[in-house]
Amino acid sequence: MSTDLKEFSGISFTSDIANLPQVEVLVENVCKEYNIHPDNYGNILIAVTEAVNNAIKHGNGLDTTKSVNIKVLFKDGFLEFHISDEGHGFDFNNLPDPTAPENLEKENGRGIFLMKALSDEVKFHNNGSCAALKFKL
Repeated sequence: MSTDLKEFSGISFTSDIANLPQVEVLVENVCKEYNIHPDNYGNILIAVTEAVNNAIKHGNGLDTTKSVNIKVLFKDGFLEFHISDEGHGFDFNNLPDPTAPENLEKENGRGIFLMKALSDEVKFHNNGSCAALKFKL
């Protein structure tokens, strides 16, 4: 397994939901570059989109003067997406379980659950204002 670190690319945009299509284009280009199997493309797209959506809505509070940054790395057989916002972060160690009966009807609270279910690894940095999603290739 290679220990080479390759930065594929990155994008930055304002915290506007209208910018989400840029995420799809980035994920599509990265998956083409690394010949990602189509079965894995959907997992990557959904997980990364959820992370970006959280950064826009919760991290930056839909404040269009703030940016969301995505950096893509290839390292040790993993494709990594680092999504960061300009918010203060959150307590990622103390999240309610979205599968608990009292939370099933709630509109929010499933994004991180989905990210963890669809990624091989999810870590938070900078007090939660950066999410790192890893996918084994």
